[in-house]
Amino acid sequence: MTLQTFALVISAAILHAAWNLLSKKAAAAAGHFVFSYRLLSSVLYAPWVVYIFWADGMDWSLAAILFIALSSVLHLCYSLCLQWGYHAADLSVVYPIARGTGPLLSSLAAFILLGERPSTFGVLGIACVVAGILLIASGGNLRRFANPQALAGVRWGFFIGLFIAAYTVADAYSVKVLLVAPVILDWLSATGNALIMAPRAWVRRADMMAQMRGKWGYALAVGALSPMAYILVLYALQLGGPVSLVAPLRETSLMIATVAGFFILKEKVSAARVMGCAVIVAGVILLAR
Repeated sequence: MTLQTFALVISAAILHAAWNLLSKKAAAAAGHFVFSYRLLSSVLYAPWVVYIFWADGMDWSLAAILFIALSSVLHLCYSLCLQWGYHAADLSVVYPIARGTGPLLSSLAAFILLGERPSTFGVLGIACVVAGILLIASGGNLRRFANPQALAGVRWGFFIGLFIAAYTVADAYSVKVLLVAPVILDWLSATGNALIMAPRAWVRRADMMAQMRGKWGYALAVGALSPMAYILVLYALQLGGPVSLVAPLRETSLMIATVAGFFILKEKVSAARVMGCAVIVAGVILLAR
């Protein structure tokens, strides 16, 4: 993995941790919040998309259209499940389980479907990242996942992880093989999400305005940060980064959120979480080789 690719993915992880924390604050609005931030992201990134179409154009094909449509559906399912999961269970359970299973399944799919060949360092790196995520999530006590509320979070997290793996592999194929521009892919996906949800939002507009009261600032921030976090990942993939390495590397967002909580929010961090961060760092070093 090149230094440029590595830097893109780590930058994406920082943005990803930030927008997930903001998204949790609006979890009660669920689908209305997803529609709002997807609509706002479509507006915010439209000038960039117009410039790309004007400067570079795009070669349309049936395969490109189908994969763009698939991306839109998968991202919508992911976004809705994420909000429903945050509403049904604790972020501290849902988020790490989702981010742990996502890269693991993405890597397996890359090996099977995209023909990527795992290196010894790559496999060890993936294992370290996933193990570190589980250490941070559990605080070193896996029994905490045994109570009913935590189990609900585990189920939601695993379900979200399936969608993460699906859209990661599909989008990697779009930018690496079909050569769809990352910004265009993400923008069309977001716009497709907004259009799909628009009829429901219009019918329930009074309820949406009530639930979104006080949350529009979060929607604007997530609408700006979420696309950029993913666009950076797509550029890393287009530059030749293997899915099996990029997918786990972007999950360092959990470690970043943990470290930020310690230094910025002055939260107490257990020995298990510190160890989890150290294991993730070891995984990152192995993935970067």
